[in-house]
Amino acid sequence: MLISKTGLPGVMLIRPLRHCDARGFFAEIFREDIFARHGIGVHFVQENYSRSESANVIRGLHFQIPPFAQAKLIRVTSGAILDVAVDIRWGSPDYGRYKAMVLTAVTEDQLYIPEGFAHGFRTLEPNTGVQYRVNSYYSSEHDRGLLWNDPKLRIDWQLDDAEPSLSERDRDHPPLAELPRFFTYS
Repeated sequence: MLISKTGLPGVMLIRPLRHCDARGFFAEIFREDIFARHGIGVHFVQENYSRSESANVIRGLHFQIPPFAQAKLIRVTSGAILDVAVDIRWGSPDYGRYKAMVLTAVTEDQLYIPEGFAHGFRTLEPNTGVQYRVNSYYSSEHDRGLLWNDPKLRIDWQLDDAEPSLSERDRDHPPLAELPRFFTYS
């Protein structure tokens, strides 16, 4: 597998290598030893799956606060998404910067997002499935969010005037300027 930096420190693109023959292909999508060699020393404890029936569904921007902060490994199992990670580590030179990448079931690329980042995605196709592993169990008491369309973040969701579908909860998250200092850069 190929692991590369994305330009946002800690956020990594993982490209599984396919071993093809007449039947199809085989690919390793996770190897703890290879991840560790690239600085991803994380132990995943929970795996989640979401399915969106239509394009232009936005889920996020979500994160959990300590002691249940989560690193995520995101993978698309059907369809395609625009995946977004935002650095919310107070004092980081990249505080408030985001990285957006297209992930598809066809390419099978994955995105690793460490703790201290808000995460969200927009579906680019109907019937999109997203699977993600996390290193800490879900805790409703520690679940938080960041406003998806905060004008100071200027995230280009590539909506082209389409109206996104969001949950009420995701519409009501605070902007970055009102977010408490849950994470500190070190």
